[in-house]
Amino acid sequence: MIYLNGNFMPMEEARIPVLDRGFIFGDGVYEVIPVYSRHPFRLEEHLSRLQHSLDGIRLDNPHSAGEWEERIRRLVELNEPEDQSVYLQITRGVAKRDHAFPKGIEPTVFMMSNPLVTPSRETLEKGVATISTADNRWLRCDIKATSLLPNVLLRQMAVDAGAAETILLRDGFLTEGAASNIFAVKNGILLAPPKDNLMLPGITYDVVIELAQSIGLPCEVRQVSENELFSASELLLTSSTKEVTPITSLDGKPVGNGKPGPVFEKLHAAYQTFKHSVMRRA
Repeated sequence: MIYLNGNFMPMEEARIPVLDRGFIFGDGVYEVIPVYSRHPFRLEEHLSRLQHSLDGIRLDNPHSAGEWEERIRRLVELNEPEDQSVYLQITRGVAKRDHAFPKGIEPTVFMMSNPLVTPSRETLEKGVATISTADNRWLRCDIKATSLLPNVLLRQMAVDAGAAETILLRDGFLTEGAASNIFAVKNGILLAPPKDNLMLPGITYDVVIELAQSIGLPCEVRQVSENELFSASELLLTSSTKEVTPITSLDGKPVGNGKPGPVFEKLHAAYQTFKHSVMRRA
């Protein structure tokens, strides 16, 4: 079951006009919300990021936070898995093709839910391989826009190389992954690139920094140089669906000793404990 413009329906019945600006221009934003035991995880933070994206493309939010929560929870109820991944998308709407914003049209609002697939035991035990390349995207990566072709091409580079992710560098510094945030560990310190216009402000990114502080793990939020990236003792990949995943290979070379390290082990354990405690309180 999906949601489209005020109605819940089977996906097969959903129809969107070909002149929707999301189809013609990629003129829209999206959000992905993990759901554990039928409870949306950090919903307030996800809706805040959605608002940031809408503000970034100058599109009014069609719903209040309460209305979004009501619709999201109803969509979760209508789908079977206990753990889900809710995708929501808002486009500027349907209008004659013209680059300028049309006036007086309603935005298109779409939501769907898929089973939430988190990293397997094997992935957590062995880690994943990554490659690196120059970050050639636009300068508003903080907007979670539907026009993701640059990210698609960058992620496909990883697929072609048999890797899980492409790590991006701009002007000699780490930004993020094609579809994730990246942390480095150097001299026992967790290094996180600062949240700015060159990276998407990850919800899991925030959780990891909070957990590091709560368990007494030194953490620095600052620019991470290319040299620090390639000489890191550990690298971590985070996202709403990947949670906290160890990176054990970069450009065909081992990261550290080529195995998940102690910082990952601590953060992974802390994340699982935190996640389950939040769900129990919900």
